Amino acid sequence: MKCVDDFRLQLGKHELVPIVIGGMGVDISTAQLALEAARLGGVGHISDAMVPTVTDRRFNTKFVKNKLAQYKFNVENPDKSVVRFDLGMLEEATRLHVGNTMQQKQGSGLVFINCMEKLTMNAPKETLRVRMRAALDAGIDGITLAAGLHLGSFSLIEDHPRFRDVKLGIIVSSLRALQLFLKKNSRCGRMPDYVVVEGPLAGGHLGFGMDWAQYDLASIFTEIRDWLRAEQLDIPLIPAGGIFTGSDAAGFLEAGAGAVQVATRFTVARECGLPEKVQQEYFKSSEEDIEVNQLSPTGYPMRMIKHCPAIGDSIRPNCEAYGYLLDAKGGCSYIDAYHKAHAENPGQRRVPVWEKTCLCTHMRNFDCWTCGHYAYRLKDTTHLRGDGSYQLLSAEHVFLDYQHSKDNKIALPRREECLMAG
Repeated sequence: MKCVDDFRLQLGKHELVPIVIGGMGVDISTAQLALEAARLGGVGHISDAMVPTVTDRRFNTKFVKNKLAQYKFNVENPDKSVVRFDLGMLEEATRLHVGNTMQQKQGSGLVFINCMEKLTMNAPKETLRVRMRAALDAGIDGITLAAGLHLGSFSLIEDHPRFRDVKLGIIVSSLRALQLFLKKNSRCGRMPDYVVVEGPLAGGHLGFGMDWAQYDLASIFTEIRDWLRAEQLDIPLIPAGGIFTGSDAAGFLEAGAGAVQVATRFTVARECGLPEKVQQEYFKSSEEDIEVNQLSPTGYPMRMIKHCPAIGDSIRPNCEAYGYLLDAKGGCSYIDAYHKAHAENPGQRRVPVWEKTCLCTHMRNFDCWTCGHYAYRLKDTTHLRGDGSYQLLSAEHVFLDYQHSKDNKIALPRREECLMAG
């Protein structure tokens, strides 16, 4: 039986360990996590989700505070069309986040940025263009377009001097989506360098309806692989979603995948941005605790741990400070759900909102516990401590286990007591 280390991903001149750590926002896929993947010879993603919030946290900037001060007059107004991001600020935040990461990079691997196209920010095309171009300016190795498929996204950067050199990829969940993108994008004369094929067991937002359980990653991957071969298109495919062991990964590589994308097992790594108290909730979750719901204002179904604080909260919309999901007209379905709930409960100060959740506020506060389908298996990857909590892992340990394990085995880390004694 082969293992992941028997394969390599060829991206241009780069020969890589075929392991890609997916881009988890908001700052869950930290620079430290992505840099570990690159150091070990694979690919790590940072995320540009809510990047001004991330730079405020990491570099003591005041982007969120300044935006709130500018639009504070509008806080009580349900009409958010006036709330706009300063594009210069957005550019600066992206350059800070990406530039600082790339300055630290070591090893033969690569660091990509996950650009969430559903972060419409009240100016979808303009804000996406700024985020992508600023990432290129700051030296990012690659850009993965995710959470939406704006078919003209490549054209937003086609006049950038690095357009032909940087690695560009997309995430799709069907052959049809890939075909639409390639047809629309053909005018750029630039094929994607890789395609992430995301199945229904992935974490966070899904590219499926609530009938997601009727689909499976292997079938979608095979259909796309066979079509690309018939069209004589040599584009590496990177399956994602539910790849929990090295053997799972090796099976896809033997079937013709260029690499695999994984994320769930890295949510409980020390380098991950989740606070440890939240990581312990991931460890403790059961299969029944994980659900796919329609709470996201993006319109996509979303997988999460169903007892997280984001569900049924009564938080007022914080668009003046955040507003990352405001559409081109300043709308967000959470705003509608919030005011609907209050209209149905007049006189009550705090009214739970069950229809939607405020992703901006709750993702910022690590209160929206999105996860992959197999998050309930995380407890089987480590040791239970004497106090009932679980031992955190290192990103290196998880990466190397994917790279070298066989027979569906998962290597447990050394116990903390052994580390302390040594």
